[in-house]
Amino acid sequence: MSKARSKAAGAAGDASNRLKNLPVDRILQGDCISVLNRLPEKSVDVVFADPPYNLQLKDTLHRPDNSKVDGVDDAWDQFSSFQAYDRFTQDWLDAVRRVLKDTGTLWVIGSYHNIFRVGHALQNLDFWILNDVIWRKSNPMPNFRGTRFTNAHETMIWAAKSADARGYTFNYHALKTMNDDVQMRSDWLIPICAGKERLKDGDKKTHATQKPEALLYRVLMASTKPGDVVLDPFFGTGTTGAVAKMLGRHFVGIERETAYIKAAQKRIAGVEPLDADVLSYTTGKREAPRVPFGQLVERGLIRPGEVLVDGRRRYTAKVRSDGSLIADRTKGSIHQVGAAVQGAPACNGWTFWHVEKRGELMPIDVFRQQLRGEIH
Repeated sequence: MSKARSKAAGAAGDASNRLKNLPVDRILQGDCISVLNRLPEKSVDVVFADPPYNLQLKDTLHRPDNSKVDGVDDAWDQFSSFQAYDRFTQDWLDAVRRVLKDTGTLWVIGSYHNIFRVGHALQNLDFWILNDVIWRKSNPMPNFRGTRFTNAHETMIWAAKSADARGYTFNYHALKTMNDDVQMRSDWLIPICAGKERLKDGDKKTHATQKPEALLYRVLMASTKPGDVVLDPFFGTGTTGAVAKMLGRHFVGIERETAYIKAAQKRIAGVEPLDADVLSYTTGKREAPRVPFGQLVERGLIRPGEVLVDGRRRYTAKVRSDGSLIADRTKGSIHQVGAAVQGAPACNGWTFWHVEKRGELMPIDVFRQQLRGEIH
C-alpha cells in the first residue's frame, strides 16, 4: 500500500472511531454548558453558535398601523445584568473550546447588543479572530420609530483556537467559484429567513431568530468538508442541522426547549442529502494530494526507458527506473532536468514534459491527476 493510501486509510479509521464516541446527527436536550462538558474533548471540527443576544428590550414595539411587532421577548434571551451575560458567555465559550479540535474553528453570530462582549470574551480565552463577517440583510425590519438607523446587519466572528493554529479548513477556491471567480468578501448580502423557509405555529414564528439556510450554506461551504462534524450549542429549530445534512456533514445539536427540538427534528427528517458525486467542490493545488513522479513510474503509467519531450519537441530526456530523468550529461528530477536543458533557473516539470501516446503528446501532469483521483 502506498504512503498516500495508508495515510488516507488511517484518517478514515480515526474519523470512524471519533464518530462512534460522538452523538452525531442528534439533538441533545439540556443546558448547553452541561451537555458540552459531557462530550469528548477535541472531537468536533466546527462550531456554529447563535447565542442569546441579550436584547434588553423594555417596551412593546408597534408598527405605524399599531400592529405589534413579533420580536424577541423569550425568557432564554433575558439576563439580569451585563455581568451575568458575560459570565454565561465565558462559560459556554470555555466549554466549546474543550470540544473543538485544535484544527477546528468557531463561528459566533450576534447583533450590536452582544457581539462586542462576545468578541472580548473570545480574545480573553486566547481564540484568534480570523475574520469578522458582516451579514447584510437585503430585507431588514425597518426602524418603525424613526429614532435610529435601520439595523440592517449582524456580525459573525470566525475564530481559530489560537494565533498559531494550523490546518483549519478554509475552502477558498470553492468560495471564489461560488462568487463568479471573484474572491469572496467579508460582507455577505443574504435575505433574512422568510416565506416557506420560516417555521410557524399558526401565525406566530416558531423561533424568533431563525437564521436563513443560505447563511449556513456559505458558512459550512467555507469552513467544513464532507464528513466533518458541526456542533451548534444553541440549536433552535435546526438550521445548522438541516444544511449540514444536505451537504453531507454530521451535526450535533444542543437545545433546551422541547418545542424547538420537535420542530427541528421534523424539519431535518425532511431533508434529502445531496448525492456524493455533487458534494465535491473546487480546490486549489495546495489542497491536492502530493504525487511524486516516481509513483507514475512504479504504477506503469510511464515506463522506465520512455522518452519525454517538451511540447515543441526541442528537448528530450529518458526516464530512469527511480523516476529521475537523464538528458545528455544532466541527471535529476523532472524539474531539475527541465530547467537544465533550457538553461533556466527553474521549471515546472509536470507541465513542461510530455510523453507520446497513440501518436499524440500528452503532458505528464495528466497521469498525475489520474492518480490523484484514485487517491481521493
